[in-house]
Amino acid sequence: MIKPNDIILFQGDSITDAGREREATGANAGLGRGYAFLTAAALLADRPADKLQFLNRGISGNRIVDLYARIKADVINLKPAVLSVLIGVNDTWHEFGSKNGVAVPKYERVYTDFLNEVKAALPDISLVLCEPFVLPCGHVTKDWIVEMDQRRAVVKKLSQQFNTVFVPFQAMFDAAQKQAPPEYWTGDGVHPTAAGHYRMAQAWIQAVTGG
Repeated sequence: MIKPNDIILFQGDSITDAGREREATGANAGLGRGYAFLTAAALLADRPADKLQFLNRGISGNRIVDLYARIKADVINLKPAVLSVLIGVNDTWHEFGSKNGVAVPKYERVYTDFLNEVKAALPDISLVLCEPFVLPCGHVTKDWIVEMDQRRAVVKKLSQQFNTVFVPFQAMFDAAQKQAPPEYWTGDGVHPTAAGHYRMAQAWIQAVTGG
């Protein structure tokens, strides 16, 4: 999927943002300290001759409607060859926290519109849809888990509909909890620790490259 000279764009919320530097607009710079950075670091180290370009445009707090609102500036205009999207936890969190979430049916509708518009503008793009996840600790309650199950089903459905790569982050973290408690992987149930981000990078590379 990833070819020499490709631009690989990571999109999402704070999990993708991971403290990235907004002023660093060039490729392979200001990628933050999370899975996007770790993924880029691994692939750049393994493929130094391929001149790969990685961009991170995740924004903390984003819901699917926020991501869709910036589709032109932060996706289409960047002309990526590969677009990786991880979005959904704030659509639930904002509802339970401030009654400003995005209901699951609207989440599916807007996500579908987002993907259709990206494909129309960039017909040769390769898409990577990442499974939104939560772990049973910190802010996360049973009500969250029920709703997030529905969002995961939406993303799985869209991945099949649009013939994308699917990165099973929730399944990966479910397996990881057999090795260490949920707090080890994400202290608040949402934002990964260093170990959590590293496992995410491994899962992303495995899904996208088979490596």
